[in-house]
Amino acid sequence: MTVRLLLADDHRLLREGLRRSMSDAGFDVVGEACDGVEAIQLAGELSPDVILMDVTMPNCDGVEACRQVIDSGVGSRVVMLTMHADQEVLADAIRAGAAGYLTKDCSTREIAEAVRMAAEGDTVLSPQLARSMLDEVRKLDSHAEVDPSQERVVSKREEEVLQLIADGCSTPEVAAQLYISQKTVKNHLASIYQKLDARDRTQAVLQAVRMGIVSLS
Repeated sequence: MTVRLLLADDHRLLREGLRRSMSDAGFDVVGEACDGVEAIQLAGELSPDVILMDVTMPNCDGVEACRQVIDSGVGSRVVMLTMHADQEVLADAIRAGAAGYLTKDCSTREIAEAVRMAAEGDTVLSPQLARSMLDEVRKLDSHAEVDPSQERVVSKREEEVLQLIADGCSTPEVAAQLYISQKTVKNHLASIYQKLDARDRTQAVLQAVRMGIVSLS
């Protein structure tokens, strides 16, 4: 099934370039937004599978627009595009529920792959950004103490899955390293989300870091 994509960026030239490249990559670009307010509106009207959202936009920034889109329940996945890897902004994006985080110097191929992964339910954590994002969130939430007497919340296998995700592995990579099927990985993730009260991979890893279940190398 063709992925329906909404573009949100206040720079028209960049939007036009993204439209051409994403259309060439096989995506159905259903709309374009020039600011966060329009992105929220079009998300409600068009229900795209994925929104490629600039972080810095007028009227309503990308992180707030992401938060409102996720809270609206339209079901769209949001991949954030940022000019600079600002750790506080990235931490806010995690909390807003974004499914991906890319810098604008990445290639068209990397953007296309991120959109595909987001549409399939994966969270896109590029190796360059994943550690800094999660590390920053861990510092911001350092007041949350881990109780060493707390019973194991997830199984040993689920811990292994979580650790590989924290290391930036995709679902196929986790499956390959643990010698299990991708379906089994997704089943483990569904169980993890329920146990950790998380909506996606990023929130699950964030919660696991807070609880001391996984570590960042």
